Amino acid sequence: MREVAIVGVGGMRFGKYADRSIRALGEEACINAIRDAGMKPRDIQLAYAGNLAQWEWGQGLLIGHSVLRELGLTKIPISRVENGCATGSCAFREAWYKVATGACDTALAFGVEQMTVTGSEKILNVFTGRQHAERDGDMGNSAPGLFALMARRHMAEFGTTREQIAMVAVKNRRYGALNPEAQLTDPVTLEEVLNARMICDPLTLPQCCPRGDGAAAVVLSAAGIARRFNSAPVSVAASVQVSGSYSDAGSYTFFDTDVRAAEAAYRMAGLGPGDIDLAEVHDCFSVAELVHYEDLGFCRKGEGGRFVEEGQSGIGGKTPVNTSGGLLSKGHVIGATGISQIVELVRQLRGQAGKRQVEGARVALQHNGGGFIHTDTASCFIHILKN
Repeated sequence: MREVAIVGVGGMRFGKYADRSIRALGEEACINAIRDAGMKPRDIQLAYAGNLAQWEWGQGLLIGHSVLRELGLTKIPISRVENGCATGSCAFREAWYKVATGACDTALAFGVEQMTVTGSEKILNVFTGRQHAERDGDMGNSAPGLFALMARRHMAEFGTTREQIAMVAVKNRRYGALNPEAQLTDPVTLEEVLNARMICDPLTLPQCCPRGDGAAAVVLSAAGIARRFNSAPVSVAASVQVSGSYSDAGSYTFFDTDVRAAEAAYRMAGLGPGDIDLAEVHDCFSVAELVHYEDLGFCRKGEGGRFVEEGQSGIGGKTPVNTSGGLLSKGHVIGATGISQIVELVRQLRGQAGKRQVEGARVALQHNGGGFIHTDTASCFIHILKN
């Protein structure tokens, strides 16, 4: 397969947009990405749209076609994909794969979601409904409960403290305050996090990502022609997708999908954890980020709490994580989340991240998990980017 580069990125602030259509949100991000690439819409040869379940709350199908028609992008292959919380990453990987295999020379991947137009009951039914009734939906379990169980187990096995888990939220809200595209931009103190409303012990409200509306987009091209469009393309050194194993014997303090995807991505890129200058990981809940540190090899098993407490996952530390503010600050806009992570990393590698810039960053890792089935994510995507 041939090398692929990212030549354009586009985002927008995540939040509540009841006065705008989902189509308009997608248009904004795609226009921003195409302009950033120095392209015209007619230069795009193929597109993938990531969208979780817009049809569930009455906004129709064919979101990719609806958005791109308004940009004059017609006649090309356009597909919508869904892969749980990793929907945006799935759109990116599909676009990458088509360019890497030579099916096209340029491709657009975007994700869009409008989640504030419906109630929590409908959203929860999509995520933890009757498809897993014997273990989850009919028993009343949901994502906060699952991750609270993980936190409790990590605390019991490794001595991780409530304070260490809460420090993830403090760190990510600090960087969210510096990100104009984040939904939550007020910093919080450790005491505020610990004393906030309890959602599912030990996870308080600031340790749970909010939902929201928004979009993000990326333009890819074959590396050999990338500089026709952008003088500073970012190379995709690895793109990996795995599914869960769902073992009854596995520990509840790690994600098998993380470990297997990371091993494959490092092998594909010819790199190791020590080569990663920064990462965006799936911090849907604060404890998840601690577990990802360990699974991705940034620290040893059981040392995630100490890693954040010592500042190793902050800017200036060993491996800065979620300089965008993460899902805890940006919000989890399902279809757009994975691509928004890539947008942040490309800006960092270009030196365009402003006050949250990681100086000298050359290699970045993106991690996004999707869905949850019996102690493991249903799907996991990891991409490694290099400038």
